[in-house]
Amino acid sequence: MTIVRRHHAVTAITAVESSPTLAKLAALTQDSSRRLKAVQPLIPPMLRASLQAGPIEGDCWCLLVKNNAAAAKVRQLLPAMAAHLRSKGWNVASIRIKVQG
Repeated sequence: MTIVRRHHAVTAITAVESSPTLAKLAALTQDSSRRLKAVQPLIPPMLRASLQAGPIEGDCWCLLVKNNAAAAKVRQLLPAMAAHLRSKGWNVASIRIKVQG
């Protein structure tokens, strides 16, 4: 007896919707992006291009920063960013910085 398997291509959206794990990951990614957008007004315009939204782990959010100089400046802004996010309803106890470069 021969089993014939047919593989059908699915879109990324279909795959995400059909997998609880991928759906949770997509939701966390969207939430992280919304957090970064919410704190944009607090970040000096010249630094904005150096930041990316990073992972969320419980009540800790991670910002990805391109270099050490930008990270040093962003570290000064972390208390204001965390307070701003809490005022907008996010449960943020801390923000962590990870230098990409």
